[in-house]
Amino acid sequence: MVYNIAIDGPAGAGKSTIAKRVAKELSFVYVDTGAMYRAMAYYLLQQNVNGSDPEAIAAVCQGAEISIEYRNGEQIVLLNGENVNAYLRTEEVGNMASVSSANPRVRARLLDLQRGLAASQSVVMDGRDIGTTILPDADVKIYLTASSSTRAGRRYKELLEKGEACNIEEIQKDIEERDRRDMSREVSPLRQAEDAVLVDSSDMSIDEVVSALIKIFHEKTGN
Repeated sequence: MVYNIAIDGPAGAGKSTIAKRVAKELSFVYVDTGAMYRAMAYYLLQQNVNGSDPEAIAAVCQGAEISIEYRNGEQIVLLNGENVNAYLRTEEVGNMASVSSANPRVRARLLDLQRGLAASQSVVMDGRDIGTTILPDADVKIYLTASSSTRAGRRYKELLEKGEACNIEEIQKDIEERDRRDMSREVSPLRQAEDAVLVDSSDMSIDEVVSALIKIFHEKTGN
């Protein structure tokens, strides 16, 4: 039996951290949609596509086959059968991903690939529009959120631990602005799906959130 869990929510809510933990606990595949967009960007660069030419991007992107596997506990992103993990975090790939991810044909291609993964194996997928657009029929939908002050505090702590100078008021302002952008964008805006369970993690630890989501999964699926 294949099960799909969709986790949506605003920036800084801890979606990726929680999704990875839930996937591990349930022995599901965590689908890193951001890594898939980077793999597409790497493919476009390999094909010498000009990032400022949307028509060229749209034409070439159809040739990319991207999937995710786990080998020895490590997530492997495959591009046309090749492990491309080592190339996904370069600045060049990041810049191309920023441009190409806005291309409707790229989004449509990755939508097909993501749905293909979810149809063939049990997955946990997180993002802004997973339950509303990418996996509208997911068995379990979660809308994971936290107050902007909580999210700002988490980000502030992360940056301090990295030795970076930061201002918590500015971080909170940036988070609130990003929320407004994500919720008001024309294509797949951030919103809670009607059948999603709201989980506010403001006063919860990571372990508590993971336990809550796994409990919701068992309740929803009877598994």
